[in-house]
Amino acid sequence: MAGFLEKLKLIGRSKEQDYSEVDLGQFEEGSGSPEIILKVAELGRVEVLPEIKREIYAGNIVLVDIAGLKRDKAALDRAIGELKKAIEDVSGDIAGVGDDLIILVPSGIKIDREMVVGSKD
Repeated sequence: MAGFLEKLKLIGRSKEQDYSEVDLGQFEEGSGSPEIILKVAELGRVEVLPEIKREIYAGNIVLVDIAGLKRDKAALDRAIGELKKAIEDVSGDIAGVGDDLIILVPSGIKIDREMVVGSKD
């Protein structure tokens, strides 16, 4: 930021030789990498769990499709238990979305479990 201010001082001078172009694109919002990323995962087999947990520990939001494991109740329960433990480790939150999705969010984000409904006109 200090470099940017120095360039602005140069622009304000009246001498043409002190003129310097400034690329404002480098200072625009969103030009850097995002702090939190929404990841989508398909939990069709338990081998995917380490990658999902890695995303949780990285502080990302993960939307997980659990439809592929619904045939194996024991595997599904174990997988959800592992995800709940990872969420507890990062002080995040977990909630079901419909029948086949769960959402995992990091610390600092809380899931509101009440449905948003429109007004009835």
